[in-house]
Amino acid sequence: MLKEYFNLAFVNISSRKLRSWLTMIGIFIGIASVIALMGLGSGLRVAIISQFDFLGSDILSVQASGIAFGPPGSGVVTPLSDELIEKIAKVDGVESTYNRWIESAIFEFNSIQSLLLVTSTPEGDKRRMFETMLNFKVKEGRMLRDSDTYKIVVGGNYAENEDTEEKTVFKRPIHVGDTVYIDEIKFEVAGVLEKKGNFMLDGAIILNENILLDIFGDDGTTDLIAVKVRNEKEMAKTKENLEKLLRKERDVDIGEEDFEVSSPQNILNALDSTLAGINIFVAVIAGISLLVGGIGIMNTMYTSVLERTKEVGIMKAIGAKNSTIFTLFFIESGFLGMVGGLIGVLIGLVLAYGGAFIGRLVLGVNLIQANVSLSLIIGTLVFSFVLGTLFGVMPAMKAAKLQPVDSLRSK
Repeated sequence: MLKEYFNLAFVNISSRKLRSWLTMIGIFIGIASVIALMGLGSGLRVAIISQFDFLGSDILSVQASGIAFGPPGSGVVTPLSDELIEKIAKVDGVESTYNRWIESAIFEFNSIQSLLLVTSTPEGDKRRMFETMLNFKVKEGRMLRDSDTYKIVVGGNYAENEDTEEKTVFKRPIHVGDTVYIDEIKFEVAGVLEKKGNFMLDGAIILNENILLDIFGDDGTTDLIAVKVRNEKEMAKTKENLEKLLRKERDVDIGEEDFEVSSPQNILNALDSTLAGINIFVAVIAGISLLVGGIGIMNTMYTSVLERTKEVGIMKAIGAKNSTIFTLFFIESGFLGMVGGLIGVLIGLVLAYGGAFIGRLVLGVNLIQANVSLSLIIGTLVFSFVLGTLFGVMPAMKAAKLQPVDSLRSK
């Protein structure tokens, strides 16, 4: 019986093609907005999470905050003293600490120059632990040694992408043994890292810290201190201990901090807050479109009742019950909502994945992704059907209450 209702609903909607399409515009605009923007937002979150997967959940970073003019942690009003690392290492809950220096430099290869960031790697006993912490693996050559002077390791972005045949910014790949220049100083490439799909590691240019400080100068400050926490379960307590130490060392009160102690989870929480704001904005836009679409369905169904008054009279004259008439118009309005929702889902998928693809091509970054879950698709389809039926209740009730004699007399 239910199948027959849907067949009749399909026939009735098909007979009013233009009106049906105009009725569903509001529905599929709203649904398409939800699918496209939430899909892009979810894809962005997944992509950013993957960028921090290599750090693990037991890593904290400490850097100065304020007005910055340069790489992370540099150019701030009050930079971190590199002596802080010894005091941070003694904080309860801290397993190991690493100073990081990050500098902007003119990098030259194949007679092409580019402004890039170069970073330091610890020396001595800390080198191996640091490389393990960041999961460094070489595709070609080797990692740096303490005895290396003017040698570097570069990220996978500077090697040719064999899958896509993508060329590097220097028009040809960098290999072990190649000569490069950093601020006009000659270096030899000791190793090329495996590509991780992470912009920080894949774009890395790594020097021994003593060489980096010789080139750019050592003013007794550091750009960033990486902290490995002894017990992941005590992350919050260790972070609190670090903040307490830094407030004391930098002579600032709570709420006046000129430093940041952050973890990958902090970044994800900030991202979630931003996405929540975007989702609220999407919900408002979608809500307006769906309201317009719902009113359109109600208007169409009222018109349909008026046009089919005689048809309803004939159905009642041959024994159709009020509940049968109600169900027929009720399902037809729900069918309008569901078809509008289905079209909206298809348009939303095209906008989400197409927009992400175009964004990656234009911006040249892989962070722009789309991720539309099956639950989101099913949820929007169910919602659009329910919306159609809700706005179809009053027209269906009107059709069910028509009197057979009056209906048959209508023109």
